[in-house]
Amino acid sequence: MSRRRSSLIGRILFWVLVVGILVYLMFPFYWAFISALKTQSELIRTPATLWPDSPTFVNFRSVFSNDRFLRALLNSTIVATSVTALSLVVGSFAGYALGKMRFRGKTPSLYVILAMTMFPQIAVLAGLYAVIRVLGLPPMPSMILSYMIFTLPFTVWVLTSFFRGLPVSLLQAAQVDGATMMQSFRLVLLPLTAPALVTTGLLAFIQAWNEYLFALTFTVINEKARTVPVAIALFTGQVSFQEPFGEIMAAAVVVTIPLVALVLIFQQRIVAGLTAGAVKG
Repeated sequence: MSRRRSSLIGRILFWVLVVGILVYLMFPFYWAFISALKTQSELIRTPATLWPDSPTFVNFRSVFSNDRFLRALLNSTIVATSVTALSLVVGSFAGYALGKMRFRGKTPSLYVILAMTMFPQIAVLAGLYAVIRVLGLPPMPSMILSYMIFTLPFTVWVLTSFFRGLPVSLLQAAQVDGATMMQSFRLVLLPLTAPALVTTGLLAFIQAWNEYLFALTFTVINEKARTVPVAIALFTGQVSFQEPFGEIMAAAVVVTIPLVALVLIFQQRIVAGLTAGAVKG
């Protein structure tokens, strides 16, 4: 009887902990959504309400009628898509070489790639900005190349582990049939890496989509090249000295929806990519 009671208490405590963590993680998104449905007068009311008295979509209409925000949304789509595509192309070749080929210096190369993820953005920003100015690159290509400093090492590391876990017999069978190394990579091994490609591609897209520091620095004198994080941070109200909290929250909801949709669509492949190689068999 005591064992059954202790098991029941443990189960109740477990679910209380799960619900508490869920509320803690989801409350910021809930607060952003309901704030986007409130009027300006209700947003500054104290005490704050957990649900708007008269929900309205005026903030969403203001966001979608804002040409600067729409341009920033297009810029973010171009930059994030380009970063993802380049990271996957370069990362797949590097992962194939580091995972399946033998050459001198392979292990030190992996450690150097891993070490690149340890540097904070602010530590490389000044030198990177100086290089960009010397080369005279426009803001959007500058952001694309800069973001790859952080997306490419992770992509290479994950794809290397995935390629390393693929059976060597597949590569040997392809070579016996007369396939070259490039044909073996493109026709045999690459299709098997779809879960890892989806996982790394989505994480690279999210990181490029949400990046703020580099985007703010490279677009400080070019307003038309700003991405959505910068555009949201620099939102101005229709009245002087007014902070448009409602529009900012509506814009945050709008830019979050594509990321949530991508995660929901590819969730099975994401789990398969993250757990690939975790169990030998």
